[in-house]
Amino acid sequence: MKELISFAFGTFCLLASLSNVFGELASPRNVAMETLNTNYVLKWDWDQETAGNQNVTFTVEYIARFKISRKSKRHDWTPVCVNVPERHCDISEAELHYLGLWVLRVQARQGQLRSAWVEKEFCPDKDATIGPPSNVSLNLVNGFLEVMISDPLDHNNKSMKEMISHLRYVIQYWKHPSHAQKPFVLEPTANIVVLPDLENWTLYCVRVQSRYDYYNKSSVFSPTQCMQTEGPTSYLVIFLYFLLSLMLCFLMVLLVSFTFYKVSKIVKTTFFPSIQLPTPIQEYLSDSPSSDLPCLLTPESEQEIFCDRLEVVESEPVLKETVVLEVHIPPTGSSGFPLEQDSGKHSRHGSGDSGMYSTEESSASRCQEAAPPYSDGFVETPAEEMKMVKIGRDTEQGETELDEGVRDVCI
Repeated sequence: MKELISFAFGTFCLLASLSNVFGELASPRNVAMETLNTNYVLKWDWDQETAGNQNVTFTVEYIARFKISRKSKRHDWTPVCVNVPERHCDISEAELHYLGLWVLRVQARQGQLRSAWVEKEFCPDKDATIGPPSNVSLNLVNGFLEVMISDPLDHNNKSMKEMISHLRYVIQYWKHPSHAQKPFVLEPTANIVVLPDLENWTLYCVRVQSRYDYYNKSSVFSPTQCMQTEGPTSYLVIFLYFLLSLMLCFLMVLLVSFTFYKVSKIVKTTFFPSIQLPTPIQEYLSDSPSSDLPCLLTPESEQEIFCDRLEVVESEPVLKETVVLEVHIPPTGSSGFPLEQDSGKHSRHGSGDSGMYSTEESSASRCQEAAPPYSDGFVETPAEEMKMVKIGRDTEQGETELDEGVRDVCI
C-alpha cells in the first residue's frame, strides 16, 4: 500500500513540475501562413513583456496529417527552424507535397523553459496562393498582336503547371487611352494567344492573370503592356507624311541658311570691319619705314612691275662739244613781216618735234611782246631767232653727226 501511495505522489510531483515548465512562457499567437506558389513562410506574434529581458527563441516542426491519425503514441515530427530568434520561418525548402495535408507547430523557448505547442494545418493546393505569369510579352506577327505567356514558377524555378494541370489565364485588353471602356476578355489555356478583332494602327494595352478554378483561386494581374497594331497604309497617311517631310526639310534649310548668314556676318564684322582708318593714318602706315605694321598697298604698287637685267658698260671719252651761236635776221617784205622762207626753215623739224616747236612759238611770242620797237628807223620786226647748233663728235665711220637743238632767245 505504501508503494502505491509513493508512486502516486511521485507522479503528481512530476506533472506539477511539467506544468510549471510549460506554464511560465506564453505561447506564440496569430500563427499564419504566407504563401505564393510553393514559397511558404510561417509567421506568428509573441509578447516580449512576458519574458522580460531574457532572450527567447522559437522552434518550428512539421508532420503529415495522416501520421497523427494513427494510434501510435510516438510521432516523428520534422524540425525546420530550431531556436531561431525571428518570428517567422521559411519552410519552402521542406519540399512539402503540393497536394498533401500537413500540420505545422511552433514553440517558444527560454533556457529550460518551454511554451505550449501551437499547431497549424496547411494544405498547399487549397491554401497557397498562385502568382501571376512570370513574364508576358507582346509581338506583332503579320499585323496581328500576339501575346506570349510564361507560366508562374515555384521556388525551384519550375512551372506551376507541373502541380496544377488545370491552370489557365485571363487576358484583358483594351484601346489606349480608354475612357471608362470595358476591356475585352479572353480565357485561353495555351501560352501563345493572338488577339482577334483589332483595329489597324491602334494602340492596345494588355494584362494577364493566372486562375485555378478548382479552389477558385486567382492571382493578381501582370504589369500592363501596350503596343500599336499595324496594317495597310492609306493614301491620306502617305500624303500627310509627305507634307510633314517637306515642312521639316524647309525648316531645316531655313535654319541652316539663317545660321550661315549670322556666322558670315559675324566673321565679316570681325575680320573686315566697315569702319576704315583715316587717310593720314593709312598713309603713315604705308610710308613709315620704322612702323611694325604692314605697309598698305598703294595704287602704284598694284601695277605690274617689269624687271630686266641691267648691264653697266664703260663709256668712251666724249669730245668736248662746241656750240656755235648763229644769228639769222630774216629779210623783211614790204609789209614789214618776215618772208615765208623763214617759216619753211621752222617747218623742217617735222611732226616729230611738234611739241618742242609749239613751245618755241609760245616763247617767241612772249619775246615779241616784251621787246621794244627799234628807234633807229628800222622797220619793226618780230623777235629775232637764234639757233644753236651743236656740233657732235665724229662717228666710227668718220662721219660727223650733228645734233641740232633749236632754242629761241630774245635779243
